[in-house]
Amino acid sequence: MRTPLFLLIWLVIAAAVFGGSLAVGNDYVFFAGYVVLQYVVLSTAWNILGGYCGYVNFGSAAFFAVGAYSTVAIYKYTLDADFYPIPIPVLMLIGGAASGAIGFGMGYLTLRLRGAFFAIATLALAVVLQTLVVNWDYVGGSRGAYIIRPEEIAPIGNYIRYLFLTMMLLAVAAITIARLIERSRLGYGFATIRDDELAAEASGVPTLRLKLIATTISGAVMGMAGAPFPYYISYLQPSSTFGLDYAVNSIAMPLIGGTTSWVGPLIGAILLGSLQQIATVTISSAVNLLIVGFLLVFFVIAAPNGIVGLFQKYFQRKPVEFVGRRRVETDAPGAVP
Repeated sequence: MRTPLFLLIWLVIAAAVFGGSLAVGNDYVFFAGYVVLQYVVLSTAWNILGGYCGYVNFGSAAFFAVGAYSTVAIYKYTLDADFYPIPIPVLMLIGGAASGAIGFGMGYLTLRLRGAFFAIATLALAVVLQTLVVNWDYVGGSRGAYIIRPEEIAPIGNYIRYLFLTMMLLAVAAITIARLIERSRLGYGFATIRDDELAAEASGVPTLRLKLIATTISGAVMGMAGAPFPYYISYLQPSSTFGLDYAVNSIAMPLIGGTTSWVGPLIGAILLGSLQQIATVTISSAVNLLIVGFLLVFFVIAAPNGIVGLFQKYFQRKPVEFVGRRRVETDAPGAVP
């Protein structure tokens, strides 16, 4: 399927989801749906570096926070200068540019590290950025900052519906970008890094350049997901963006769904995000990480390749190889025996 047709199909699906949410007649659907869509974007962005390249990133919350606090800084500036408020899509582009630049810088400094060393370096980045934000009084520091959003926006109505629609379009864009990367030469280069980076380097693959591209794209998309967040939450403090929820969920959702395809993060985000929203309403938000931990342990044991890998293993026909005169069935590529 060509990318324009793929994008058109997802835009139709997005329109149907938005129309169905309007038909429900309860704005809480938009509040909960925004969070699920936000996790779709974050998990898809994480998977570009963590799934396609095999570099585990524990700094997802840092990129998300850069996008959120760039919005706060611009909001403060426009308020002090008595300028017209900047539209959310423009704020998303600014937040994405800032996070992408930080992703490029982080990649240039840390991508020569591998394995656990790279993961620890990304975690250190989140700690450093959180320390800077806590001590930056202009964006509220440790006290936090209030964002006054409009009650309604024409012709959509309640402002949360506008945020929901914006995040849905960003989710469609993120999924389309991930699929486009997966099926391009860039994606094949990412796969060589994931499978055997030393062999890829020996074969002439520009691994550092590809990894820098991956960190930049991943960071930019995460920053775009964080840009509308201050308008969603209205009061932003460091713990709101640098919380454990974003770091854990952005990793767990692709792992549960499957990291080798764009479908995996989508399935994982919808599954985990929906369960967490249901638990928040029926029990308490305190059990959200418990649900993530339980499902993550279960899938690591029962389905190491995630839901997508499980589907490929049991529902798709295995490729057949001929060895001499014997007909031998082999496991799907990338499957864990």
